Amino acid sequence: MAHIEFLDETMRDGQQSLWGMQMRTGMALPVAPIIDKTGFRVIDLTGSSQFEVLIRVNRENPWEGLDLLAEAMPNTPLRGGMRANASVTFGVTPDALMDVWMRQLNVHGCRSFWIYDVLFNIDKMHRLAKVAKEFGSEVAGAIMFTSSPVHTDEYYADKADKLSASPDIDTLLLYDTAGVLDRERMKTLIPAIQNNSRGKPIEFHSNNILGMSAKAYCDAIDFGITILHTASRPMANGPSVPSTEIMARNVELLGHTHNIDTSLLPPVANHFERVGKAAGFLVNQYNEYDVLAAQHQIPGGMIGTLKRQMAKHNLTDRMDEILMETAKVRKELGYPGMATPFSQLVGIQAVLNMVTGERYKIVPDEVIQYAAGFYGETVAPIDPNVYDRIVSSPRAKKVMEKPPGDPSLEDLYKEYGTRDPDELILRALMPEADLQKMRESGPVKRTYPLLSSPELDQACKLMKMAKSPLVHIESEDLKISLRR
Repeated sequence: MAHIEFLDETMRDGQQSLWGMQMRTGMALPVAPIIDKTGFRVIDLTGSSQFEVLIRVNRENPWEGLDLLAEAMPNTPLRGGMRANASVTFGVTPDALMDVWMRQLNVHGCRSFWIYDVLFNIDKMHRLAKVAKEFGSEVAGAIMFTSSPVHTDEYYADKADKLSASPDIDTLLLYDTAGVLDRERMKTLIPAIQNNSRGKPIEFHSNNILGMSAKAYCDAIDFGITILHTASRPMANGPSVPSTEIMARNVELLGHTHNIDTSLLPPVANHFERVGKAAGFLVNQYNEYDVLAAQHQIPGGMIGTLKRQMAKHNLTDRMDEILMETAKVRKELGYPGMATPFSQLVGIQAVLNMVTGERYKIVPDEVIQYAAGFYGETVAPIDPNVYDRIVSSPRAKKVMEKPPGDPSLEDLYKEYGTRDPDELILRALMPEADLQKMRESGPVKRTYPLLSSPELDQACKLMKMAKSPLVHIESEDLKISLRR
């Protein structure tokens, strides 16, 4: 028997995969106190891509929204996500800006972080972990899993060893963006990571793209993993992670224990289902097993972006061709892990290859930067013919002559014209025109329209009535009462 801990992904990966990061603060705030009381180990909450969408699409100040949510959830550690060398721009971000971004997330209430780098620039991951420890925060070092001939057990064992060598790394996070890990692959992979983890706990995150991640979670428990990433049922499954509801049940049926108060799950699920439907977003998703998905390994959040690009070019009926082209481009570029930014780079290059009718006729600057090594050392060599096409493209010489700089914090303050670290992050992240529209929209809204719900109102009142309430919910009418 094992004790299994749950990490909530409803407001981060759930909304990223299903809603394109368009969850407004007011969409989550009404049930945030209930989620806080549910018994999660950590609540994953924010990342730089969420900041960008909040500003550009929702016209919300992300710092203000983060403060409201942190105030509403004082009992559970809140997590922020960071890509080690670029959390505030799509390209490569100066170390000083990354450090101040980490500090400000801590200042605004985050006390848990997952840090990742698809190309495993370990030194940068360790540096950011050290900054987080200035605030006593927990840090998970992410092992971004992808399936390819070069991503072997030995490869991941080496990364686990180097990551866990830092005393500032508290857990290792096995992160399967494509949901391709099955029991047979785990049988050797997980022991290889465990044997090089220095005894540190291992978290598991698997996006349910192939419809088999809940089974993978059960298998992972058999191999000694005790921390699972889940989401409220309307925000789970499909390209998101398995639901908390089914995994709490599975854990119980397998004879293990957990801290989740399952009586608090229905009002949260009811809330997000109502919000999602009111906003026209996806809820209650399920995917079928698709072999092509295992080949291209595009993560859930990227699939929606790719579909929008296809529609823009009137190529929706050629989606399967694009996915096959994506799998081919991924192989040619040396099997980069399919997470930000490389899932986007591979996907965009595949679309351009199809739109132009000539492969690598147009090469984005970011693909040139990748080939030049600006993001780090590639896992496998780039196909020589493809490399030649990239470096001979029209913009290649100009891009490759300008490697990313590394200005000091003082230089950054001067460049962006502010001494306020919060404002510095926003100005580095978005154009001034977008920031001005955000400011003109006024304070962050605490609720979302079309959301009248007597059941939710009653649940929130009960949460305030008792210091440590246990909410009992029965029947389809969601009758809510306090257990004494």
